Amino acid sequence: MHDDWMTLEGRYTSGVYAKIPLRIVLGAGARVWDAQGREYVDCAAGHGVAIVGHCHPQVVAAVRAQAEQLITCSEMFYHAHRAALQAELVTLMPGMERVFLCNSGAEAVEAAVKFARLATGRPGVVAARNGFHGRTMGALSATWRPEYRRPFEPLVPGFTHVPYNDPAALEEAVGPETAAVILEVVQGEGGVRPGDGAYLRRAQELCRERGALFIVDEVQTGMGRTGRMLACAHYGLQPDLLCLGKGIAGGLPMGAVLIGPRVGRLPHSVHGSTFGGNPLACAAALATLRVIREESLPERAAELGASFLSRLRGISSPLVREVRGLGLMVGIELRRRVRPYLAALMERGVLALRAGPTVLRFLPPLVISPDDLERVGRAVEEVLKSPIAEDPEEAPACQEGL
Repeated sequence: MHDDWMTLEGRYTSGVYAKIPLRIVLGAGARVWDAQGREYVDCAAGHGVAIVGHCHPQVVAAVRAQAEQLITCSEMFYHAHRAALQAELVTLMPGMERVFLCNSGAEAVEAAVKFARLATGRPGVVAARNGFHGRTMGALSATWRPEYRRPFEPLVPGFTHVPYNDPAALEEAVGPETAAVILEVVQGEGGVRPGDGAYLRRAQELCRERGALFIVDEVQTGMGRTGRMLACAHYGLQPDLLCLGKGIAGGLPMGAVLIGPRVGRLPHSVHGSTFGGNPLACAAALATLRVIREESLPERAAELGASFLSRLRGISSPLVREVRGLGLMVGIELRRRVRPYLAALMERGVLALRAGPTVLRFLPPLVISPDDLERVGRAVEEVLKSPIAEDPEEAPACQEGL
C-alpha cells in the first residue's frame, strides 16, 4: 500500500520538487513518523511552518470547531475570527495600523511590493544578494539566486540587488525612483546569515530620508523563531510593511502583511485574495498565537537556540566553516556540499534542510525538548566525524515554500 502511494505520487506529481524517499504519515510536537513507524526529530518542520509543533492540540481543536461552523467567507463580508486576528497581529509590531491577509509568504511579498509602488508612485525595489522572498513572479524578482531566476526571465522590471550587510552599497542604490527596500532580518535560504543591526537600521533611515518604504520579510523569522516574536525587535526596527507566513497559522496556509502609517489608506480593489482571511485559517492562527504566548515560545527559542548554537560550535571538525543563527534558526556552513550529510542525518533519525549548497539548516518546532535538541547535536557530531562520500554533482536547490 505504501509503495503504491509513492508510485502514484511519482507518476502524477509536477516534478518541480526533488523528492526524498520518505513517506511521512504522522506528526506530534517536534517528531514525525514514517510509514514503517520509524521516528524522526523534525528540524525541517515544513520549512519552519510547524512552529508550535505538529498537530498542537489547541490548533487541532480550533480547526475542528471552525470546520463544523464555516470554512470559507471572503473579505467581502465581516467575520469575528478575522477581526480578532487582525487586531492581534497589529499588536506584534507597535505602530502598525492594518493587516492584509493572504495564503503564503510569497503572496505577502507580492502584496507588499504592490502596496509600496502604489503608495510611492515609484517603480524601483532594492533587495539583497542571497535574499529569498518567494517563487511567484514579483517575489522571484526580489529573490537573488540566478538559478531560480534565469529560467523565467524577463522578470518584473525595476528590481536591484546589492550586497547584504553593506550600508555603502545600499546608500548608492536607494534613489528618487526607489519605491521600497526589502530585506530579511536573517537570510534564511541564503545561508542563515543574520543581518547587522546597524545595517538594518541604516536601511530604515535611508527609506525615511529618501521617500521609499521599508519592507521587512519575516516569513521565516517571525512568530518567535529567532527568540523574539518578531526578529525586528532584536534591532528596534519599525518597518512600513512587514511580511509574515510559514508558522503564522500553525500549519495551515496563511500569509499576512502588516501595514504602517506611511503606506496610507489603500483604495478598494487594488489587490485581493480569494482565500485570504478565511475563517478556518484565522481560527488556526488565533490558536497558534495563543500557544506561542501561553507557552512562552519566543523565550524558549532564545534559550534553547543559544544552547544549541553552543553545542554545535563545540563540535571539532575540519568540515565546519562556521556555525551561525539566531534563536532556533541555525545554520552550519560546511566546506563540502551538504546533501550527503542530510541523508546521513536522516538515517540517524533527524530531518534537516539545506540553505544553499553548503549550509545545513535547522528550523525545529519551538516546542522541541532539550533532549531532542541534544539528540540532534549528537547526530550532527556523528555525521561530521564519519567518512561520507562527497556529493559528485550539485543537487537541486532546497525547495522553499511559496
